[in-house]
Amino acid sequence: MKLYKQKNGFTLLTILLITMLHTSVYAEEEDEESIDITELTQEQRQELGIEVSTVKKEQLVSQLIAPGEVRINIYHSSQISTRISAQILKRYVKMGDKVNTGQPLVNLSSVQMADAQGDLFIADREWQRVKKLGRKVVSEQRYITAQVTRQQAYAKVLAYGMTESQVNTLLKSNNASNATGNFDLLSIQNGIVISDNFVPGQVVQPGEVLMEISDESRLWVQTRINPEDVARVKTGTLADIFITDKTILKGRVIQKHHKINEATRTLPVRIEVDNTQGLLHPGQFVKTALQVSTGKQVVAVPVSSVVLLQGNQVVFQLKNNRLDVQFVETGEVRDNWVEIKSGLKAGDQIVTKGMFLLKSFMLKSQIGDSD
Repeated sequence: MKLYKQKNGFTLLTILLITMLHTSVYAEEEDEESIDITELTQEQRQELGIEVSTVKKEQLVSQLIAPGEVRINIYHSSQISTRISAQILKRYVKMGDKVNTGQPLVNLSSVQMADAQGDLFIADREWQRVKKLGRKVVSEQRYITAQVTRQQAYAKVLAYGMTESQVNTLLKSNNASNATGNFDLLSIQNGIVISDNFVPGQVVQPGEVLMEISDESRLWVQTRINPEDVARVKTGTLADIFITDKTILKGRVIQKHHKINEATRTLPVRIEVDNTQGLLHPGQFVKTALQVSTGKQVVAVPVSSVVLLQGNQVVFQLKNNRLDVQFVETGEVRDNWVEIKSGLKAGDQIVTKGMFLLKSFMLKSQIGDSD
């Protein structure tokens, strides 16, 4: 019998709580239905997240939308390779490191370089001796031969991969035992190491790429357009690069390919983008919008600020600190902006955030009035 009372008591308590909750929700709904948007104060609008903006004239542009892929800018990239067979002794940098022009990247050792360095020491000493004696003491032929031999030995070491600074430092040592064939490969540009596919101890052959350096502050976005739209896209055409709907970078068309892709039957277009913020990465897919024409300035508002109310296009206008419905006639839509042919003028203030909340208030108010 006691068990029954406990169960019965729990049931009554549950019913009581549900009734109280329903009453509270009903009261909140009643309060929400009773909201008159024309009477909302500035503080109330802020609490509800309602934002107001001033209507302006906008330059509507016609855009060509197409997918794109981020590519390395090969005009600001370089490959690091050796000109002779050599063994890698040491790496100075790794993938992802920033490097500057002239910075050592890899240390190599080569038998060919050692022979060339030794020949340079011999030729340089002979030339220094002959030059000191002068043309009055040595024959003209010996003088010229020594000079040319030294020049050829110097040029050979440069051709094998040493820089003038490295060669001059080697000769200043005046020690032929330093002709070990050891030399550094230097960066020829500022940028980031984007690949370094090698290990110390590895023997590499002439032309084998050891590192790739690229300046990613200016990247390419390659998009593809239909051949019939080619005439509308010109070099210098402005473009928007959409990383997300709200993150947009500006770019400019720099090149159009002249050969149609056989698989897609489209024409590749190359856009250069300022990537100093590091938002783009090679291989990334993005959306592009190429500006193919411009129109005159017209009164325009964000597309999202225009809502349908009982089949009519309206905006919520703020006038004399009161919100009210304003019927509008719309025109062309370009890049999330819609032309307003009538109903608004530049300088008017309209709601650009929270429109659907206001619409729901109005609809509930109308339902309440009908009841």
